[in-house]
Amino acid sequence: MEAAVKSSPVQRAVGVALGAAVLQLVMIIAFSWPAVRSEPRDVPIVTAGPQAAAVAQRLDRERPGAFEVTTVADEAAARTALTEYDAYGAIVTTPAGPRVLVASAASPAVSQQLTQLAQRLSDARPGAPVQDVVATDADDPRGSGFGSLALPLIMSSLAASALIVFGVRELAGRAVALTSFAVLGGLGSAWLAQGWLSVLPGSYLAVASVMGLAILAVAATIVGLAALIGRAGIGLGALTFLLLGNPLSGAASAPELLPQPWGELGQLLPPGAAVTLLRSVAYFDGAGSTGPLVVLLGWTAAGLVFFGLGGIRSRGQDETEPGRREPAMAS
Repeated sequence: MEAAVKSSPVQRAVGVALGAAVLQLVMIIAFSWPAVRSEPRDVPIVTAGPQAAAVAQRLDRERPGAFEVTTVADEAAARTALTEYDAYGAIVTTPAGPRVLVASAASPAVSQQLTQLAQRLSDARPGAPVQDVVATDADDPRGSGFGSLALPLIMSSLAASALIVFGVRELAGRAVALTSFAVLGGLGSAWLAQGWLSVLPGSYLAVASVMGLAILAVAATIVGLAALIGRAGIGLGALTFLLLGNPLSGAASAPELLPQPWGELGQLLPPGAAVTLLRSVAYFDGAGSTGPLVVLLGWTAAGLVFFGLGGIRSRGQDETEPGRREPAMAS
């Protein structure tokens, strides 16, 4: 019996080490797997012109499952599909040969792949000409700056959530802290992204609003979970948003380049929705913003519901706490 008692701390230490090793493997898989398995999967593009159907058949034959091709009436309709965030690129056939239109602002990675595709579409060299209809910011031509925004935005929201949970005990105070952090964080992050870093165009207030909503969606959910189930809520939120949400956000690529259905799942989490909504308001005048906006509002609402349920649970515990004087019963 004594030997068993003495060995329990060692067993706990080994158990903690094993858990940490498993967590490390999960993190490596979560962040590396989407990048290693990145390739086109039903990437929406459009074709136009007299040979549009032939081009669609050729793409389906040479790259099965890579593109979801829609045929439109003419080049004007193809350009509209790009500017309205409905497609990543277009192939316009003409008597002089095909031309490729891309929207690098939607995804520099997809734009690069379509540019490479253009080299094979024409018998002439250096291949079909390529025009960027909706380009990335001139100071961030490869989109690397934009792609790096998601992780610090989510991590800072996680850290702030923990500070609010441990630093503010009253639920009302936590609500004020959440709102204030979302407003100040959105304004500050947008200023950095557009001013100092210069990686995002568009309206400052629109970009700041998206960033503030993304911060609120993450922070409200975590603080709400903490109010409902305790400190474990912080860990649950961190695992969900950091290990799942961030690598599946498509910030550095596109949801259609990620293994499915993980790319679609990423768009249902705050990091992916925030990235898509940022692209929408910064480059496409809000086109395609409804879906990600609903996702962020949904997570915010869920966090507030958790917050309210946690308050009800806390009041119930206070009323039944041992030693607390109960109100006298009426005679």
